[in-house]
Formats: sequence, structure tokens, C-alpha cells
Amino acid sequence: MKIKIQSIAFTLRKEVSDFIQNKVKKLTRFYREIISIEVSLKVDKSATKDNKVCKIRLIIPGNDMLSGAQCKSFEAATVQAVDALERQIERRKTRVITNRW
Repeated sequence: MKIKIQSIAFTLRKEVSDFIQNKVKKLTRFYREIISIEVSLKVDKSATKDNKVCKIRLIIPGNDMLSGAQCKSFEAATVQAVDALERQIERRKTRVITNRW
């Protein structure tokens, strides 16, 4: 599984990159068929302090899963996006199981 982190228009610190990789790797516990994960980070031009945007794309067989969040820090945005992807994976699994019966 590949993890690609892209920071748009700024340089990403090593600590943030490591944090994101650790959080995103945990998604493999929920769904083993993940081919790769793409994370894009950017700073939104807004007047509020909630201007850090994190978008995560899970590349899996079939349709890809997408999630995004906007918070005060990249870490918080990543946590919210990963939580949303976990819920999407659970819904997908239950849909597959119910379709088998």
C-alpha cells in the first residue's frame, strides 16, 4: 500500500507528515483491499482560523472513497477525515454483507 502526501503551496513539517501516515495506516485494519491512499493538504484563504484543509482519497477496487475536513490544524482535520472514511468503510461492508443474502 502506498501513501502519498501532497502539500499544496507550503512545505510540510516532518512531524505532521509522520502523524498523518500513522493515522492513515490505521485504515488498513478496517479494509485490507486498499491499493493506495492520497492525502492532499492546503491552507484555505479565509478570514476564520479554521483554514487548514485535508482531503483523503482511498484507492480501492471498484469506486474510490473520498473524505475531507477543515479545521484549525492539519492534525485535527486529518483525524476528522479518517473518522469519516472509517464510517464509509463500515457502511460499504454492511452493504456488501446484506447484498450477499
